[in-house]
Amino acid sequence: MEELKLDYYFQNTEEFRFKDVFNNCIYPWEVLNNINTYIKDFMKNENIQINKAEVGEFCSIKGNYFIDEGTKIQANVVIQGPVLIGKNVEIQSGALIRPGTIIGDNCSVGHGSEIKHSILQNKSKVASLAFVGDSMLGKSARIGSGVILANRRFDQKNIIVKKEDKIIDTNTDFFGSIIGDNTRLGANATAVPGTFIGAYTWILPTVQIRGFVPSEKRVFPTAEYKITENPKIELR
Repeated sequence: MEELKLDYYFQNTEEFRFKDVFNNCIYPWEVLNNINTYIKDFMKNENIQINKAEVGEFCSIKGNYFIDEGTKIQANVVIQGPVLIGKNVEIQSGALIRPGTIIGDNCSVGHGSEIKHSILQNKSKVASLAFVGDSMLGKSARIGSGVILANRRFDQKNIIVKKEDKIIDTNTDFFGSIIGDNTRLGANATAVPGTFIGAYTWILPTVQIRGFVPSEKRVFPTAEYKITENPKIELR
């Protein structure tokens, strides 16, 4: 069970701007369940709206939010509070930041990407056209273009975490992935709900990952192809 605890994935939480969200939590799903309460306590005032960012044209920023200095929000970004965004963050055009999201300092969210009820620790980066739902990224984690961190089962039942002979019910039907410090997912990789990936691990492009992947590993795709004859057909 040690491999499912927070400190297996995150060694730099003391540096995180919003580190108190981890207080009294042992397992990652406990932190995710604590996000909304933490944001409300941080703001102290349900109507607070603090925006020190440089904001581009045609952006929509609504609800309760805290956005710190040095942050740059490009055109056509939508931010739906409550959210907390730290210093020197770059949010590129067309991104969608949904409620319950906490983004630390020096992070970036790429063009057209969607972040929902997730934590991005300092220096983590999400490239273009990615989805990060109900997930946590460690310091300097990297999410490549087109990556999907799926957050709900097809049958909508609670997410179950399996580790060897242990089965844990997270008591929530929305739970994505835990991505350790300095871990990287290549373009178009997919993680099914309840995926845990340790620190300094690389998931190469197009891999579909699930379950538990230890720290300091490299995961390759093993796709097989079948080739058959094809008739000559003129395409219109």
